[in-house]
Amino acid sequence: MTTKITPRSMRTTVARSALASFAILVTLQIGAAQQTGVSGGASAVPSTLQIGTQPDLKAGAAGTTRVGPGDLLSIKVFDVPELDQTIRIDDAGSGSFSLIGPIHVAGKTCAEIQATLENEYRSRQLLLDPHLTVLVTEYATQGVSVLGEVAHPGTYSLIGPHTLLNMISVAGGLTQLSGGTVSIGHQDHTRQVVNLNANSPNTALDEDIPVSPGDRIVVSRASVVYVVGDVGRPGGFQMQNNGKLTVLQVIALASGVNRTAALSRAKLIRSTSSEYQQVGIHLDRLLHGQSPDVALAPNDILFIPSSRVKSAVANGLSTVLQSAATAAIYRP
Repeated sequence: MTTKITPRSMRTTVARSALASFAILVTLQIGAAQQTGVSGGASAVPSTLQIGTQPDLKAGAAGTTRVGPGDLLSIKVFDVPELDQTIRIDDAGSGSFSLIGPIHVAGKTCAEIQATLENEYRSRQLLLDPHLTVLVTEYATQGVSVLGEVAHPGTYSLIGPHTLLNMISVAGGLTQLSGGTVSIGHQDHTRQVVNLNANSPNTALDEDIPVSPGDRIVVSRASVVYVVGDVGRPGGFQMQNNGKLTVLQVIALASGVNRTAALSRAKLIRSTSSEYQQVGIHLDRLLHGQSPDVALAPNDILFIPSSRVKSAVANGLSTVLQSAATAAIYRP
């Protein structure tokens, strides 16, 4: 059977082809206009400090960080550059994609968004075998909070991969009152506790874990013990060695005992939930190695009376606590 082509049928075919081409052209122009209008807000001055000058796009695609409103996405379609676009997720968590329209993407990873878009292009028969790359180029609202004992606490916008030590460095480093414990709260409500031992750089590097946008870093404050009485330098002293400090160590920090100190009548005062407890410490035996050293707990008070004082018990516990209050000005 031979199909006869008439001028009328030819005009109809050409008209349909022209109409289809015009529809695709209009759709692409609308998508380009939308991406220009949406991305125009990216030039606004950010309220938080940005880290890094160039984003590591590969890390954004392979990571498990979930995007949210305000984040900026870069969409690349293999072999179809006309569909490439940069969009910012709106307040409702949606983005308008070329030839597809709005899709809710908040709470998804880049890999999940990529799979969703490829499935849409394939199911709608817009592309035969789509291959996309979805990258996060800017996290607008998911900065990393660095709090606690750092020089400059605040929220820092994260671009590309970073680690715990990177973020502490950006926040100005640790303060003199910082302890060795750092708590990290992640977006998925999990929590990690890292022990950064300042006396062992290798240990600190081993604990240098990666952080993601939305994480919260809290650097702890070092605990304090007090030495009052007949010592060279009474005051409060930080337990910086992983929170470990002994009686002999804190006496050394206090510049040692004076000659007039009554070593046999020293008292270790420890506060409990309801009262203070006193324990006798024979410093003369400790100093001569005749008895084991005693570990201290946070907020312990080591009272070393003078030989001119008969005993701490005779003067009452209030006298000792008043002396400890004098040293409290050293407490951070």
